[in-house]
Amino acid sequence: MPQISPLMAGDPVRLGPFTLTGRIGEGGQGTVYLGYTSHGERAAVKLLHVRFTGDAAARSRFARELRAATRVGSSSYTARVIAADLDGDTPYIASEFIDGRSLREVVETDGPLRGPELDRLAVGTATALAEIHRAGIVHRDFKPDNVLIGPDGPRVVDFGIARILDSTGTVTSRAVGTPAFMAPEQIAGAAVGPHTDVFAWGSVIMFAATGRSPFDGPSIATVLSRVLTHDVDVTGLPGPLGEAVRASLSKTPADRPTAFEILGRLLGGSGPDGDRTVLMPRPRR
Repeated sequence: MPQISPLMAGDPVRLGPFTLTGRIGEGGQGTVYLGYTSHGERAAVKLLHVRFTGDAAARSRFARELRAATRVGSSSYTARVIAADLDGDTPYIASEFIDGRSLREVVETDGPLRGPELDRLAVGTATALAEIHRAGIVHRDFKPDNVLIGPDGPRVVDFGIARILDSTGTVTSRAVGTPAFMAPEQIAGAAVGPHTDVFAWGSVIMFAATGRSPFDGPSIATVLSRVLTHDVDVTGLPGPLGEAVRASLSKTPADRPTAFEILGRLLGGSGPDGDRTVLMPRPRR
């Protein structure tokens, strides 16, 4: 279970139908609280920082996050939206509470993943990205901190900088993301798309398998340079997984497989049309 810290002075004790009992975490955009409905259902309630409530641009970004999360819908490998209020004095988005630690915490505390654990992570996160991309969304910040390891497997969370694809299937954007898990085109400020999340997927799997980012360095400049030029050694990964990760980390976006094609490789293939790979259902508990 994630660590829940006590509420602080000035924190709300209620938002909409939710009674807030503690803090899950805080980021640049808002604070995430543990909330309960009157029926006892838990939720992760993200409250926009007070300093942004009068900022039209910040509210617009918050609205984009809600639209992205809602478009993914009831995916079994993401966190569903339960409720939201974007028009009031305290804008919030409440999502399904995932009772688990982040992949980063799991790896840093317990060590790299091996065997079935690593396979489960690879298939589950590839399925999540396939579902996200099928909904017309690019996550743009897929990293170990945004993968929660719940009792029923991995969940991909945080659509704070996700974007909805245009009719060309790409998004032209300035460089945003987490340096060690960015794709070359993000660094260059070029068009990003599902292929950008696929590159991040390869980096995340390497982190899970080795305990470090494949592009780690002593400075951000070094990290970015390695993303652009460093070829990752995947020989420590088993056959199909190693092949999928190697392909996903191609510097050329067009040479990367889709998330659907990655699933086909990991699950034994489904014919030449990878986009028709059947998505993995979440096992029943």
